[in-house]
Amino acid sequence: MAGQIVAYVRVSSADQCTDRQTFEGVSVDKTFTDKCSGGTRNRPALSEMMRYVREGDTIVCHSIDRLARDLGDLMHLVQTLTRRGVSVRFIKEGLTFTGENNPMQDLMMQIFGAVAQFERALIRERQKEGQIAARAKGKVPGRRPKLSPEQVIELRKRAISHEPKAQIARDFKISRETLYSYLKTS
Repeated sequence: MAGQIVAYVRVSSADQCTDRQTFEGVSVDKTFTDKCSGGTRNRPALSEMMRYVREGDTIVCHSIDRLARDLGDLMHLVQTLTRRGVSVRFIKEGLTFTGENNPMQDLMMQIFGAVAQFERALIRERQKEGQIAARAKGKVPGRRPKLSPEQVIELRKRAISHEPKAQIARDFKISRETLYSYLKTS
């Protein structure tokens, strides 16, 4: 009996689209999707997928950098899965790992994994350079505040007067989490 084909999809942020990660010609039984950085080890869908897959299943991933961004994590994930009898297939690179001793495939995975790790390091370096350049120009890197200082004062006045927090959040078009964040900071 053949196992299931399980897809793992990851994008780096909630507003990114998963459309480019296609599995043309592959009939997928179940898909697990994370919307978080590959640099984090806290990926809920990946953890759920690791618990879900069984011996004989095959995991398909668009590319190696979607599964892991550092070589150590990649090697650990692939080895853990293949030891359990789960195959791992990377569409873009055309590689499938089954746990069989194949030195050439192991080398290819290490090369592609190292390249993904290198790319991630370059991205972080460029971000840091951009932040330093922005600060030199007097700009503060990061997201702009959702509310102006005047709005924050108004928001705090309304909260002190025991107005319902949900109503305040609706009026300012922010989430309650953001409201509480503004109330915490002085």
